[in-house]
Amino acid sequence: MMNHNLPMISQRPPFAKLFNASTRLVLPAASLLVWGAVAFSAVTWGLRWSATGAAPSNANTAAQALPELDVSAAARSLGAMPVQAAAAPTLASRFQLLGVMAAGPYAGAALISVDGKAAKPYRVGAVVTDGLVLQSAQGRRVSLGVALDGPQALVLELPAKK
Repeated sequence: MMNHNLPMISQRPPFAKLFNASTRLVLPAASLLVWGAVAFSAVTWGLRWSATGAAPSNANTAAQALPELDVSAAARSLGAMPVQAAAAPTLASRFQLLGVMAAGPYAGAALISVDGKAAKPYRVGAVVTDGLVLQSAQGRRVSLGVALDGPQALVLELPAKK
């Protein structure tokens, strides 16, 4: 079914004519106004943040208002046991003697692992680590000291054979 009432189809209410005529001007103007407000707001906040070099002051005061917390007391209240500090490794525990080649009082070599790293060969008189020199290699033991002719600081022995 078709409506053949021409006066009803051809007549538009007055507000529709007004809206149609001003659509070309109102929508662009409203869009320009909204985007102008957005740009103004962004520039204002950017200038405020760049002037202080930090976030707004409300964030700083909120962070400063927090009370100090005793972490160890909180842990104890939750049932945590106090942690004992790990003992510093002894000087002898840093070294492992893996092999000795004795050739006389001031000759020979030793295969020594330092701090769990791969073993390296050291000749008598060579610096094994900071402050320790391989002083002598005899049988199944070596001695380390501050200087080649100085007192012994440490004696390493090969582990027993299995």
